[in-house]
Amino acid sequence: MTPKITTKRVYDEPSSKDGVRILVDRLWPRGLKKEDVQAEWAKALAPSTELRQWFNHAVPLWPDFEKRYKEELKRNPAVDDFLQQHRHDKLITLLYAAKDTEHNHALVLKDFLGEQFSK
Repeated sequence: MTPKITTKRVYDEPSSKDGVRILVDRLWPRGLKKEDVQAEWAKALAPSTELRQWFNHAVPLWPDFEKRYKEELKRNPAVDDFLQQHRHDKLITLLYAAKDTEHNHALVLKDFLGEQFSK
């Protein structure tokens, strides 16, 4: 069974419909306490500091960012660990802090993990 994967801003209220909540940012989100987030923290799945700083949420760089991040994920041993740990979950919500809901790493990660779970 392939888990359904969704994304959500970490600043949005937790919901019982979120399933397994996983924060996928490398840095802890500003202004939030761990108990407020109610999630596992998988910072090893986030883009490298270098890639994150290069992208800096610049929309014109988005296509290159997607490609570079997927390349990082292919070489990231944390991906296999994540797939093993969550292969039986029905619903996974990837949490991110970025304000842009259409150009953020969680969307790339969602697609990448979906492909990996389907193999």
